[in-house]
Amino acid sequence: MMGTVKIVLGVLVVVLLIFLIFTYNGLVRLRQRLRNAWSQVEVQLKRRYDLIPNLVNSVKGYAAHEKSTFEEIARVRNQAIAAKTVKEQSQAETMLSGALRSLFAVAEAYPELKANANFMQLQEELTNTESKIAFSRQFYNDTVQKLNTRIELFPTNLVAGMLGFGPADYFTLQDEPGAREPVEVKF
Repeated sequence: MMGTVKIVLGVLVVVLLIFLIFTYNGLVRLRQRLRNAWSQVEVQLKRRYDLIPNLVNSVKGYAAHEKSTFEEIARVRNQAIAAKTVKEQSQAETMLSGALRSLFAVAEAYPELKANANFMQLQEELTNTESKIAFSRQFYNDTVQKLNTRIELFPTNLVAGMLGFGPADYFTLQDEPGAREPVEVKF
């Protein structure tokens, strides 16, 4: 009888250890996937930040009197580059998107600029980059959802809590004031 109890306890310990190992490894895989996903978001944001000065310089030649728009874009671009957390990045990207809408509104007022090949190429590059950012952000948020769900599910939540796995932040763009209204350009 005592030998059977030892065998059962031994089997339970082995099963528990296997469960802990698989759970831990699964959480580590998700955390690494999340880090990779965030890295891809950052790569696309860097590409966007590199394109913006070229786009602004193209518009500057046609709309020199729109100095405040150009200064605002430079300011929010620098804020976005300096962001440290997902939340800070989200806020900065919201402001940058608004500033870019203003820039494109200025460009709309200049038909000769809209026909300029350099401007068109830069606008196309920025549009492609925005699509890549959207895809990267979606992949990141999908990975956050998988990690957060895994962390909250029983019995993984017991292991996640013991081993220091916590929920990750989603990358969202806040709804800035006036974001849904058309941009007004005055001359």
